[in-house]
Amino acid sequence: MTVVQAPALVVEHATELHDDDMAALCEATNAAILDGGGFGWVSPPGQQALERHFRGVMMVPERELYVGRVDGVITGSAQLVRQPRNNEAQSFAGAVMHSFVAPFARGNGLARLMMVRIEERARSLNYRVLNLDVRETQEAAIALYESMGYERWGVHPQYARVRGQTVRGYFYTKALRKPAAPDDQPS
Repeated sequence: MTVVQAPALVVEHATELHDDDMAALCEATNAAILDGGGFGWVSPPGQQALERHFRGVMMVPERELYVGRVDGVITGSAQLVRQPRNNEAQSFAGAVMHSFVAPFARGNGLARLMMVRIEERARSLNYRVLNLDVRETQEAAIALYESMGYERWGVHPQYARVRGQTVRGYFYTKALRKPAAPDDQPS
């Protein structure tokens, strides 16, 4: 009898990446782009552009890069984006952006685990809400978000152009905490 062991899944907040990890992240990103999901690029921009992108993300104070590993290898990522300091009116909300898992690593729960870790971090920052948006063609991501309690609040009819086609975008929100009572508002 053969026993199949489940892969080891880990999600980390990345503040720096060594060369092997950066190469794995870029490979996973390219694969996701080619598969049509989880990133703004439609065509892979090349290794150097991706490396610059991810190194830049890790330098922006309002962005946190999370990487997902399957058996120790980075196969996906997502970003938690905080409001800039001058946007006090929306400082209660964060956003999830550029979430993806490479096609060769899907189906094992890594995307869900990344979202759970990001929600935990958002709660630790006292966020009341997380927002995200996704192309209508990303059906697996939509199913994941909806299964995790994200509510679709809007549709953008001309959200993106992908391979010559205009696709809609769906906007989602999730309350992480109950809204504050009027007397709980900061003064």
